[in-house]
Amino acid sequence: MDIRERQQQYKDAVQNFPGMTKGTRVADAFGVSNSAKIVGGALFAFNINLASYASTHDQIAVHCLLRFPPEDEIYFTIFVKADLPLFQARLEEMRASGTSKPRNAGQKSSLDDDEPVEDSIADEEASAAVAPDALDYTDNNKNVKGYIASDGRLYLRNKGYWDTMPSDLSTISKPVTIDRILFSIWPPAASASRGLMARELIGYLGNLIGREKIHELRVWADIEAVSADMQRMPATIPLKEIEDAIAGLGGHYPDGEIARFHGAMNFLSHKHFVILSGLSGTGKTRLAIQYAQAVHGLASMQTRDPFLFICPVRPEWTDPTGLTGYYDVLSNRYMIPPFLEAVLLATAHRDSPVFLVLDEMNLARVEYYLSDVLSAVETGEKIRLHSSGVPLEGSNGTPVPAAIELPSNLYITGTINIDETTNPVSDKVLDRAVVIDMSNVDLAGFFTGLVSRDLSLSNSRTACEGYLVQTHTVLASHRLGFGYRVAEEVVRYHSFAEQHLNPAANSVIDDLMVQKVLVKVRGGERQRPLLAGLAKALGGLPRSQSFLKKLLADLDEFGAFQANR
Repeated sequence: MDIRERQQQYKDAVQNFPGMTKGTRVADAFGVSNSAKIVGGALFAFNINLASYASTHDQIAVHCLLRFPPEDEIYFTIFVKADLPLFQARLEEMRASGTSKPRNAGQKSSLDDDEPVEDSIADEEASAAVAPDALDYTDNNKNVKGYIASDGRLYLRNKGYWDTMPSDLSTISKPVTIDRILFSIWPPAASASRGLMARELIGYLGNLIGREKIHELRVWADIEAVSADMQRMPATIPLKEIEDAIAGLGGHYPDGEIARFHGAMNFLSHKHFVILSGLSGTGKTRLAIQYAQAVHGLASMQTRDPFLFICPVRPEWTDPTGLTGYYDVLSNRYMIPPFLEAVLLATAHRDSPVFLVLDEMNLARVEYYLSDVLSAVETGEKIRLHSSGVPLEGSNGTPVPAAIELPSNLYITGTINIDETTNPVSDKVLDRAVVIDMSNVDLAGFFTGLVSRDLSLSNSRTACEGYLVQTHTVLASHRLGFGYRVAEEVVRYHSFAEQHLNPAANSVIDDLMVQKVLVKVRGGERQRPLLAGLAKALGGLPRSQSFLKKLLADLDEFGAFQANR
């Protein structure tokens, strides 16, 4: 689709807007010299020919276009209705000024420095006969420039261009109040690199004339477009709807985790930071993802969610650059990691909740890399990114400002595992989040849901469930265990083996108990009852029994045992 087609589609959408009337005078400013741009103290909105404006019109609608690199096009239409008499009076005033001084043939007027209008789509009225009651502009004084100034009003001028608005706006005659602005952004994708500056302009216009006067038109459909469901804040969605959606996505959280997570995420309007803690494989990351998809109205885990970011924490992080990025001198660009991309996207789409998952956040010392973010969460202060006076080009094309605040529509979930490979999390971090423990595992309920989604696993579930449940019960009594991930993989492996490997009876489950469960066991003298309990739970599985005897021998000889040494 080329730009002319987009312009026409936008015009058609505006024409169908309920506020349009038969008496609306529509003008285009989609060309090169008459398209919008930012100037000092104002937005230059249009340069149009209003020679055919007639007193019978009941409102003015001017189509404008502002383009941002790399590919944003923001289309917007300015409506003037209530102040139409004042608008007309200003046009009359400029007409009188343009014809008050006679000139000799061929003499250039001092008011004749306007550039010609260059509509990219021909204005049908440009060549039409002027109505009898239309303004009778002279040929060299027809073009009218419109500026939206810092007070939110529209200022008209037909004598050259302003690069900067006058500091004293009271010296400009008859400013006009804007009734509304319609807008649409191309491309419609939910992308920080394509939407940040455009969305900032819309916010700027809303601050000038009032956000209630700004209306977005949905002109273009796209698989990445922001659906209506993606513009719902989680706090407005009933808990039952979220629980049903997560269940439909395959989630199994029997201990009230969804309700606690929903409450923790939304009880404050300015801060959304939750930490999910517990054993590996209990569904912490999965809950965060499924909650985001439920809020966004997505019915499948395979559907890409443009407002969901997974940020894996790396053990070597000792400063904030893994989250907030850094300037790369070799590429001359600012490197944008997933965390910063999520912040930029949330800034660009203030009406949509953006979810960010800090996965396994205690693989590194949390205080080392998260301190700036924690401070911003608490104080509302901006995070300093760089010291340049102008935005830097980002690695994905997004302009990166020197500092950025964490928007209130950013929802952060951290996951932490409790084992010897992770770092302790300080009170400074825990105090700034709500911590939800997810160590309780309901294997029976999980298997019921798993088989209901995949009936082919029924026989393997029957073969594996008893051993898995008994083993987990023994481990849990010693504050150990495994999660749903291990349980599901055991059942799925068993199903595959039954179809393709022709195993002997119970040999698959025996192998799996060693390879997926017992391999994690470790301890000292206090865990001697653990080994005895496992030997009882896994009776009839020879390889498991042999493995446990070896661990017991290590305990007798060395005073400790570790399965995977």
